[in-house]
Amino acid sequence: MTKADVIAEIADKTGIDKAEVTNTLETFFSVVKDSLAEGENIYVRGFGSFINKKRAKKVARNISKNTAMVIDEHYIPSFKPAKVFVEQVKTSDKAKVAAE
Repeated sequence: MTKADVIAEIADKTGIDKAEVTNTLETFFSVVKDSLAEGENIYVRGFGSFINKKRAKKVARNISKNTAMVIDEHYIPSFKPAKVFVEQVKTSDKAKVAAE
């Protein structure tokens, strides 16, 4: 499912104009990105959490030059689904068919 598909489905289910839905969705994405960039996590009850995960400093290898390089500690964005969300996906018929 693409972003356009999500926008179309939300517009169909709510009766709100696609342009309004697009603007709202883009604003939501912007808020999530800006908040994570500022080090703030976002918690949405019943859906999940958008969090920053800390990656430790490590030594990596550049295999093309056969040299070692240091990767400093850094943060990466991550999504952790809520238990309710995980259970809904686990018990859905589509998930059972995909697992077979």
